Amino acid sequence: MKDHSQPNHNCQTTAISSSPSTPPDMDAGIWSKLPEELLELVLSFLPLKNLLNLRSTCKRFKSLLFSPSFVFKHSSSPFPSFLLLSHPQCFHHFPLYDTTAATWRKLPFSLSPLLPCATGTAQASLLSSSNGLLCFFLPNSFLVLNLMTKSSRVIEFPYYPFGFEIFSLISTSAGYNLFMISSGSSSKSTLLYDSKAQSWQKFNFSETVLSNNCQEKGVYFKGCLYFVTPEPFSIVCFELESGKWERPIPELPAELMFARLVSSGDGGGGEGKKLCLIGGVGRNGIARSLKVWEWECSGGMKWVEVERLPERMCKKLMSVCFHNYEHLYCFWHQGLICVCCYNWPEVLYFKVSRRTWHWVPKCPSLPDKSNCGFRWFSFVPNLYASA
Repeated sequence: MKDHSQPNHNCQTTAISSSPSTPPDMDAGIWSKLPEELLELVLSFLPLKNLLNLRSTCKRFKSLLFSPSFVFKHSSSPFPSFLLLSHPQCFHHFPLYDTTAATWRKLPFSLSPLLPCATGTAQASLLSSSNGLLCFFLPNSFLVLNLMTKSSRVIEFPYYPFGFEIFSLISTSAGYNLFMISSGSSSKSTLLYDSKAQSWQKFNFSETVLSNNCQEKGVYFKGCLYFVTPEPFSIVCFELESGKWERPIPELPAELMFARLVSSGDGGGGEGKKLCLIGGVGRNGIARSLKVWEWECSGGMKWVEVERLPERMCKKLMSVCFHNYEHLYCFWHQGLICVCCYNWPEVLYFKVSRRTWHWVPKCPSLPDKSNCGFRWFSFVPNLYASA
């Protein structure tokens, strides 16, 4: 007997069952005559996995799922967000930590078919994430990938030989940019890729000195990328529209041993409403405490201290990085300020709304003796982020 427990969306006419207890399938002709606003309403109740499967059902469903009106109605639905772990010992595995359910998860599919060199001798390296998009470094290009839709774009290097530093992916509702400092010639320059124009732009780098720490990335805030320079610490920014470098924030708090920036726009797209500074405070090169400041533009433009890490947790954080602060990096993730260490499998995070500190436990799928190389990213799935 044919199972009628699931509706038939294959746009084919099916015979009606003679069983009175089994509801009949809807005729394909009825589906085709439904008003578009009613069809949008029906589809909005489906889980995300079902929506993705419907893309290949027919052209009408595919165009409807990506229409502006449907995006607006469905964008209010809560999607889980994750901390994504990249580590050499779980290559192409990418464990996910669900920050809402406080549990570890894994991707339901393999990434190997999506990465051109995954089976070759050269491995794809994950560089950055933003607004549901991931950017990988390939031997001769970059790959921007949306895991939800499995769509991607290969972006060729602007020239050869090509070297770069301080890479950042900035994704918003209007598209995305790839930012980097080019080191392919004797004089460095700023390179910016625009997804809308599908082209590279080159700007003068000026004499601004930035850290060569591979974990450092630009922080997107109000149309600019912000960076912390090495000691003596200061803040510089790159304006994406004009291509100019500026020093908009004159002073930083005293006695900083290290400084990192995060913005509430990081990871999930958008301009960001907060710019925060995370810094170790101490003397003689040793940080004794960790504090969080927020940049206040009104009333004098200053850094306002909002929180400090409890002493016991601070001692653990400083011990795991062996006071080598270049191993520490930070990012914003859905209301959390995450503090990570390149050689430690746990993540420390500050829940901004509750002003509490927590540790994310080690991923159970990692080997017991895991080497350094822990790289964490904010991953907020976005069905409509176009690669």
